[in-house]
Amino acid sequence: MATQEFYIRNASETEARGPFTIEQLVSLAEAGQVTADTLYYDANAERWLALGSDLTIKAAIFPEKKKLVIKKAVRVNTLNKTTETQAPIEVTDMLAAAEGRTADTRDRGHNYAMAERCAKAGLYGCMVMLILAAATEILPSIEIIVDFSPDKLLTAPIVALGLLDMALVVLMFLGVVATYPFLRFRAMFGLGFLGLFYWLQRDHLSLAASVAGSLGLYCSTIFLSYLPTTLALIFGLAGFGSLVYLHIFL
Repeated sequence: MATQEFYIRNASETEARGPFTIEQLVSLAEAGQVTADTLYYDANAERWLALGSDLTIKAAIFPEKKKLVIKKAVRVNTLNKTTETQAPIEVTDMLAAAEGRTADTRDRGHNYAMAERCAKAGLYGCMVMLILAAATEILPSIEIIVDFSPDKLLTAPIVALGLLDMALVVLMFLGVVATYPFLRFRAMFGLGFLGLFYWLQRDHLSLAASVAGSLGLYCSTIFLSYLPTTLALIFGLAGFGSLVYLHIFL
């Protein structure tokens, strides 16, 4: 039956649809497009029959659903029993285990503390990186901001990117955690857009600094252990700091 093909139609229809496999008919039945009264062409009998008239086909396409039965209550013996060698588990013990203050969970508590420190360092590091990036993008064309001319701003996408960086800094300072996906997008956008911009200008030093800064910015949002977080911060701060030196102080 798995390879058998079916042509079907409703009783009110004159044109048949198909061919369908049994698996396709099952999908149509689940979607409500095929019922037990739907006709199929039986080549052996050379006539149209209802799908429900053949018990084998009916069982394959319209399997009976098992009824939900509420099980009887099962008595479970509690594990929190007082014995001569082990005291019962108290709420304070559970809280201590969750916070990593027991012998069995001390390593887990250390990992939680490390992740919290790395996340905080990554947050502050990303804010500094964005401030450095915004300085590189805005200060060389500060007259556009001073004039407050939307027309000039549209012709200077680098300045617009700098304003976006400062907006992200404000959101991160306010603790808006939802900015992290936008921050990662900003890092990849800067890697592609600024990388292409400096590459077309044949400014290889700025290209290398932009790549290092963008990669450091991205990685600072994903690592939660000391070594990779430290390396990401070094790359990011060094990259964006180099851009500030190359474009403002030189």
